[in-house]
Amino acid sequence: MKENTSGRFVVKEERTMTPEDLSSIQAQKTVDARGTSCPGPILAAKKGIADVKVGEIMEVMATDTGTQKDLPAWSKKMGHEFLGVVEEPGFMRLYVKKMK
Repeated sequence: MKENTSGRFVVKEERTMTPEDLSSIQAQKTVDARGTSCPGPILAAKKGIADVKVGEIMEVMATDTGTQKDLPAWSKKMGHEFLGVVEEPGFMRLYVKKMK
């Protein structure tokens, strides 16, 4: 939280991109974790993010629906920005921007 000039705290609202915005993204790294269940997609993301430079984007393809909750939480914990998810037939594409 940040304190504004009036002395009140302002909660920073996290926003994700629209599926249309995400569809136009060119990810620098794609991690295919389809067919794995928790913690597989997160472990794959953890390994994959090492190959991404700060400011670049990693795409994680997953079939485990828990990844929709787990990846944003992992991203926040690690200091990265979760951009959003695009639903595809039979799987999801999740996008993370490396911030540090």
